[in-house]
Amino acid sequence: MKGKNLRYLNESPAEKGQMIRTGFLLLEHFSLPAFTHALDTIVTANLLRPALFGSRTFGLGDGEVISDLGLVIRPDQALHCSAMQDLDLLVICGGYRTELKASDELLQVLRTAAEQGVCLAGLWNGAWFLGRAGLLDGYRCAIHPEHRPALAEISRSTQVSSEPYVIDRDRLTASSPSGAFHMVLDWIKGLHDKALVEGIEDILAFEESRYRRIKPTENQCVSAPLREVVKLMDANLEEPLELDQLAGYVGRSRRQLERLFREQLGTTPQRYYLELRITEARRLLQHTELSQVDVLVACGFVSPSHFSKCYSAYFGYRPSKEKRLVK
Repeated sequence: MKGKNLRYLNESPAEKGQMIRTGFLLLEHFSLPAFTHALDTIVTANLLRPALFGSRTFGLGDGEVISDLGLVIRPDQALHCSAMQDLDLLVICGGYRTELKASDELLQVLRTAAEQGVCLAGLWNGAWFLGRAGLLDGYRCAIHPEHRPALAEISRSTQVSSEPYVIDRDRLTASSPSGAFHMVLDWIKGLHDKALVEGIEDILAFEESRYRRIKPTENQCVSAPLREVVKLMDANLEEPLELDQLAGYVGRSRRQLERLFREQLGTTPQRYYLELRITEARRLLQHTELSQVDVLVACGFVSPSHFSKCYSAYFGYRPSKEKRLVK
């Protein structure tokens, strides 16, 4: 490996630019894999060309932060508006259990960063915090599927994508650890030459490593058109698409689509879509402070009575009886 990458280590760009300064805000229960995938890419770039990037970590306070894997990290410093003048990129690191709640102080820091021209990024559900600050209006973004309806509810002019990562101008967002890696790699590609990116890829060997995106076992027998329809459903829970629309998007007839669902998933498209929406509704009731009305709207139900009827039929009890797990 050393010999293979020696050419990158010995290369000197024609013009050495200024160091790009990156900051990572570690929220409670942040995704450690997403954070390390992003940071590893930056560290590897510095291995090949020293001092290209600087990085430091921030917390909301002065204390330690617990990751989703239970590992404790002490950030370099607490996040304040004054730190924004020293950054080129600020990455909000969220996770599956990161609570969707933003203090006024955090929102002000994010807005200050945007005003000062700092690029903003979000990992896992980090995009929600950018949306909550009003900083994703008119942008495309990626967010973990569990949190798409919640983001769509508080940032209605944001185009929430089902892609693993999105770079839209000065906003970078990723929905998974693999997406975080590819997001940062693509970002570096826009800043430096192709040789550097190839060097990072060679060292991390992402085609054979933990960075490779592995298809879920349950999707191995699902055809490409059906996978695309499921992605469309998952990305459009708040305003469900009609079956004819879904069929048209993948170049199939309504009858063909119904047959694909029946043969490959053992259910109907309508039932599958309802299960996606009702399952997301339960997650929102359990893990957020959204009201029942906000939840039913976020998941595409037309009325409280319809929502309650569907919920009761699926889970065996009314949504008002759902246990709230948020502290």
